[in-house]
Amino acid sequence: MKVLHFFKTYLPDSFGGVERTIHAIAESTARHGVETEVLSLSSAPNENTRRIDSHMAAKAKLDFELASTGFSREVFRKFDALARQSDLVHYHFPWPVMDVAHFYSRHGKPCVVTYHSDVVRQRLLLSFYRPLMMRFLGNVDALVATSPDYLRSSAVLRRFAAKSSVIPIGIDEAAYPAPTAADASWLRSVAPEPFVLFVGVLRYYKGLNILIDAADRVRCRIVIAGAGPVKEQLKSQAERLKRDNVAFLGAVSEQRKMALLHACSGFVFPSNQRSEAYGVSLAEAAMCGKPMISCDIGTGTSYVNEAGVTGLVIPPSDPVRLAEAINRLVETPDEAAKWGRAARDRFSNLFTAEKMGKAYADLYTRLRNRSV
Repeated sequence: MKVLHFFKTYLPDSFGGVERTIHAIAESTARHGVETEVLSLSSAPNENTRRIDSHMAAKAKLDFELASTGFSREVFRKFDALARQSDLVHYHFPWPVMDVAHFYSRHGKPCVVTYHSDVVRQRLLLSFYRPLMMRFLGNVDALVATSPDYLRSSAVLRRFAAKSSVIPIGIDEAAYPAPTAADASWLRSVAPEPFVLFVGVLRYYKGLNILIDAADRVRCRIVIAGAGPVKEQLKSQAERLKRDNVAFLGAVSEQRKMALLHACSGFVFPSNQRSEAYGVSLAEAAMCGKPMISCDIGTGTSYVNEAGVTGLVIPPSDPVRLAEAINRLVETPDEAAKWGRAARDRFSNLFTAEKMGKAYADLYTRLRNRSV
């Protein structure tokens, strides 16, 4: 079976959570006989069209970006051609250009949408986009939420409950490199224990400003690994508030990320808006058997991190409660170790790439058979 994935960005141009999820779906469904191609936009389409592991990444020229949305004239033609060569089209929502391309092509192939997030920030634009969005979601064959929490809490998904299901995002433990001796030496120099860790893209909805506010009440080091749009703003905040126990490491390699995950006392994920629909980094922490702290925002973060079982779930945007949770995690090691063991068990039961790949392959087969 040939499946075309369609999203605004993909490897090697961008390494965000959606892109990593598409990669994991492509590789895990390959074990079930699925041949994948991914179409996305790129400022360098010729250089970045390439094979990535077992699948192809095709690119269309990115013309400009507006309100976090990439636009391209040539993507409509490329999408139409690739969709007609495929057995099924797998869309990754949200991206309004994708909706237009779907109706432009009218390719007639079975379609599934992975619903990664509601449209949260662009509320003014949403009022104009909503009619197209609802028509698009109503026209596809199946919708997939990444957690039961998001399926319950999204007003949009509830409108399409009859054709919606849940497939949690899974990750492939074998794809993660083992840290080297050099990584261990680097770790000792930048992150003396005990420390709690955040890893991810530094975006407005990650709640890292709240973490920095909380730092003066925290009795350990806070390590923030990652780059992103609000990095300088966060560093300025930490400097202004004299948060000397906060360390910014910038973007780190996969080996160094794994070294940090294995060495930390726990993983802190203070995202405070619904733009954070899941939290792949939480699943990575669970894979490493680490206790977690996250916020109750009605999304998949509270599905990956089960309150009182794999860690602590606290109200969003509350620096006092966040500091208390971090101190409890660091100062009650037996309790934290119990949460970490439960996190590892939950990962093995729910969040592996193997389970995700089989679920998507089964869905693809049902949709293809229904269309025959």
